[in-house]
Amino acid sequence: MKPVTKTLATLAITAPLAACTVGEERPNIVLFLIDDLGWLDTSVAFGEEVYPFNLRHDTPNIAALAEQGAILTSAYVCPVSTPTRTSIMSGMNAAHTRITNYTSVNKDWNPDATDTPSEKLDDTVERTDWNINGITPHGGLDRAVHVTPYPQILKDNGYYTIHVGKGHWAPNGTPAANPYNMGFCVNVAGQVAGKPRSYYGEENYGNTKDKWNYFSVQNMTEYYGTETHLTEALTLEAIKTLDYPIDNGIPFYLNFCHHAVHTPIHRDPRFFQKYVDRGMDEGQARFASMCEGVDKSLGDLMAYLEQRNVLDNTIIVFMSDNGGNSENLSKGGVRHTQNSPLREGKGSCYEAGIRVPMVVYWKGKVAASTRLNTPVVAEDLYPTILEMAGIEEYKTVQQIDGKSIVRLLTAGSKMAKEAMESGQITDQKQANNFVVPLSVSGIDPQREVLAHFPHQWKPYQLHDIDYMSSLRKGDWKIVYRHREQTLELYNIGEDITERNDLSKEREEVLKEMADALTAKLEGYDALLPTFRATGERVPMPNQLIK
Repeated sequence: MKPVTKTLATLAITAPLAACTVGEERPNIVLFLIDDLGWLDTSVAFGEEVYPFNLRHDTPNIAALAEQGAILTSAYVCPVSTPTRTSIMSGMNAAHTRITNYTSVNKDWNPDATDTPSEKLDDTVERTDWNINGITPHGGLDRAVHVTPYPQILKDNGYYTIHVGKGHWAPNGTPAANPYNMGFCVNVAGQVAGKPRSYYGEENYGNTKDKWNYFSVQNMTEYYGTETHLTEALTLEAIKTLDYPIDNGIPFYLNFCHHAVHTPIHRDPRFFQKYVDRGMDEGQARFASMCEGVDKSLGDLMAYLEQRNVLDNTIIVFMSDNGGNSENLSKGGVRHTQNSPLREGKGSCYEAGIRVPMVVYWKGKVAASTRLNTPVVAEDLYPTILEMAGIEEYKTVQQIDGKSIVRLLTAGSKMAKEAMESGQITDQKQANNFVVPLSVSGIDPQREVLAHFPHQWKPYQLHDIDYMSSLRKGDWKIVYRHREQTLELYNIGEDITERNDLSKEREEVLKEMADALTAKLEGYDALLPTFRATGERVPMPNQLIK
């Protein structure tokens, strides 16, 4: 094992780059991104009612954030991690970037590495050559997408940009594996890893002779040999990085990306035992403790910002990168039911794989305790964050697919608040169905939401996960199963479980949705898998309509 040393993150905050020191009275911005946190994994009810799974985990700080901000009840991302994270960084839909799966170890570094993932085992279809090298801030890299990352634009406009935690935008040996190449002034522990080797300080977060590989978490030597869970260690380091910009009156952007609650499911000792005492099995208690750990992290960060008298001028965007894992046995409970009443989970184009918790706090701009049901997507964060920062003109090498949701958050939340105060909204169900019109928010409440996963996620077939695309428009949602060559149609306004397939009863709607899904895929020149027997591409959805 090669020796691992802490990088110069601490020195960097005392001697920042000149582009990171231009101070103006602009809002600080925090993206607080959790890995694999499901729509029902917090005590905040994002649905029309409180579901039983909302009562599993204690998350008082996320609940407090929701009380002070706006809940986005229809926030959508990609089925797995890298596509979401690169969509955020690029402002592009994953079908457009052709980064439709997670990146891993670069084969140029390790020729014996398996493909990403082991998806060549399916006997019916196989994926085509997607952009396995992720995004890159420089041109000339094969099977990668050249983009201008928004942190670079923030940095060029005087923001002190900080990355803490999981990156996972590209494999090792490529520029985007290093957050410093993505426009960050400071990087703490960000690299190629899609998951940590260990959350335990006692195991040096994977930096031991028997555990080390490329996914071992770096920059954290201060906590080696201690009982500090990785979630807590990253929180302590994130808070340290904020002293410099706050002390010097510099606006900051903190890209705080926890590894939790991704596997391995390693207990957070601060919270584990109480969940065992509540009757949870071992896996459930470990996972619950990890959920409460990220909640505690959010609370600690907000307490620090309040102590430093900058919370009122700090925007906090809280969300997850994909739906909760329902396939992994280490979480305990019953597989494929972990996100009920939503169907399936991570990797799937059903709701539980792509619909995630999202809350935005912006004091004085976003009306508190409001709910917004207009669909928002991962690529919206790019133009949204730049508008929040007051940056109106910027150039990018890529086409931006996302739309700024600033007007939805500000004017939209105030409209919802007025409806509550006037008695037009009296309960959670009405709040979740309150429509902010396009003229107010700038976002069509009937906008189309595409999810595209032309892959096999695991080395074994998963029926409701592998090789799928979906499109939501209003209450209607179409699901295309590539392998089976079938189309399903759901009214998720009436059937959030996606169990009542209406494709035979509502053929006219099915045709309309198949045309819409086809237009999206063709517009992005999206990749589709090919039939193994013939090498031909599977047909577009509308070609299945007779």
